[in-house]
Amino acid sequence: MILDTNFVIDMFKGVKDAVEKAEQIDKTSEPIFITAITIFELWQGKKDHKKNEKLSQFIEAFGLLSLDAESAKLGGDIQADLISRGMRVDSEDCMIAGIALKNNQTVVTNDEHFSRMKGLRTQSY
Repeated sequence: MILDTNFVIDMFKGVKDAVEKAEQIDKTSEPIFITAITIFELWQGKKDHKKNEKLSQFIEAFGLLSLDAESAKLGGDIQADLISRGMRVDSEDCMIAGIALKNNQTVVTNDEHFSRMKGLRTQSY
């Protein structure tokens, strides 16, 4: 299971649905991952150094999945498909989807555009 950036942000903000989903996930034995893309997205938004330490500790609690050549190709295919259907999605989200597909993982997110990505499994909150 991969935690999408918006889910992590909502957890940190204390958004009720995200916190409840996190508690539900915590009760499973399924491995939980974040991606290097999520770390990039989270880190670019942090200006408070005290929060950086908290974020670093959070990141270290999960497995890390990185963008490799196969994941990048899958993400590129997803973005090309969406563009051909007249839809625009951030490249970062297509990369996360490519990583998820390559690693046979579900993405936890509330971004609806992930549901338009062919073959990708998602869980909303």
